[in-house]
Amino acid sequence: MDLVSRSALLYGSSPALFSAAGSLSFRHYATKASSIAQTLRKKGLQVGSTVSVIAPNSPDTALLGIALLQAGMVFAPMNHRFPLQQLIIALKALKPDIVLTSLPADPAFRTEPLEALLTETPDAGHPEPAAAPHCMERIVTIIHTSASSGKAKAAMHSFGNHWYNALGASENMPLGPGDCALLSLPLFHVGGYAILFRALASGSAVAVPPPHEPIEHSLERFPLTHLSLVPTQLHRLLLNPTAVPLLRRLKAVLLGGSAVPIRLLEETEQLGIPVYMSYGSTEMCSQIATTSEPASSFRKTSCRSLPFRELSIANDGEILVKGPCLFQGYIVEGKPVLPLDSDGWFHTGDTGNIDKSGNLSVHGRKDNMFISGGENLHPEEIECALTSIEGIKEALVVPIQEREFGWKPAAFIKTEKSDQPADSVITEAMLKTVGRLKTPIRYIRVCQWVTLPGSQKIDRKRYVRQISEENGW
Repeated sequence: MDLVSRSALLYGSSPALFSAAGSLSFRHYATKASSIAQTLRKKGLQVGSTVSVIAPNSPDTALLGIALLQAGMVFAPMNHRFPLQQLIIALKALKPDIVLTSLPADPAFRTEPLEALLTETPDAGHPEPAAAPHCMERIVTIIHTSASSGKAKAAMHSFGNHWYNALGASENMPLGPGDCALLSLPLFHVGGYAILFRALASGSAVAVPPPHEPIEHSLERFPLTHLSLVPTQLHRLLLNPTAVPLLRRLKAVLLGGSAVPIRLLEETEQLGIPVYMSYGSTEMCSQIATTSEPASSFRKTSCRSLPFRELSIANDGEILVKGPCLFQGYIVEGKPVLPLDSDGWFHTGDTGNIDKSGNLSVHGRKDNMFISGGENLHPEEIECALTSIEGIKEALVVPIQEREFGWKPAAFIKTEKSDQPADSVITEAMLKTVGRLKTPIRYIRVCQWVTLPGSQKIDRKRYVRQISEENGW
């Protein structure tokens, strides 16, 4: 039995999806998914066909994702905020069988309107084909990496990858009927699809807000119990006093996607918001390691590896992973390529360490690290120290060339007041906490970050270029 039919059988009338229009039960959810799958088959698609979707989150895109899972087709959501040329290149490499979109048609590539497909009535004269058989090895999604370290890569995931990721995540943070998670991350992000899949597997509901609805409005509108956020989203919520009591009543706020400022974590602790720190990746289907209880202080945010994941640390400090959550490979020239070392480990590009108790601490990206005076410096460590200083909301550290040490840290900072704290105050605080070598030699204040397309992540490479251009190298 396929997962969608299984959920309808087990959870029947329990709510599966909440939207501004109301709610759908698991039984109704499965019926709608089956109808969409039949319409796709009428268009000539079959088990294994790849369906690319260029659309923001909506109840329609969520239903389509479930329908494709039931039909045994491959869901390939695209970042609709990608520049046109980047979309063209990605689609050319992907070669989908059909491209569906809710956006205006573009002559650069052939698309079909998503809304028309979802409202089309299946042919009653033809029997509905059976759902795709259960198969752990079957490819069900192709999701691009965030491109935070370069070009976005198309990562292929099997049903088993998503299933074991959901299973391990639920052992740490149980979900079930009566729980409801907000689809707060885009479906073209593996964390967004994971929310959809975990709910289907556990009998919990997903709430899909209207496009561009502020999260605080969704907290009021829907019966939420769980929320997945990146630090920037949480920071913005805490600026709204009405959002704080709504966050406090949740069972869990899963926080990941980038380094978390110390002051942000301290603030959530003081406010009694149950924040769980998580480390994950597209290649491992989202969560890899997560705190087993709400983080109570910065020193207690080390994550424990979840079930069905294996972790190791290479000699150079790089985090290695493998296990049943590990993806099936990147699409390279139309074929899957899985870059593993001779022992079967995937190299994440992140650095960290595992203590004697098995807790993982993540230092940062290997390609962000630079050498100063013969010592390896991790920008993320310096950023955390900077954001522990009162008045500094966010920070980004990049290397700047320096005669004596080769490279020294420079910091872009976003502060509560334009000229406070003063550079001298920041330097004095940093000397006390991280020492002279890690203290930035320059501070550049920013009002608004430049982020990667369709992402909350700061475009680090853009700021590296800015420093290099300003210094003429």
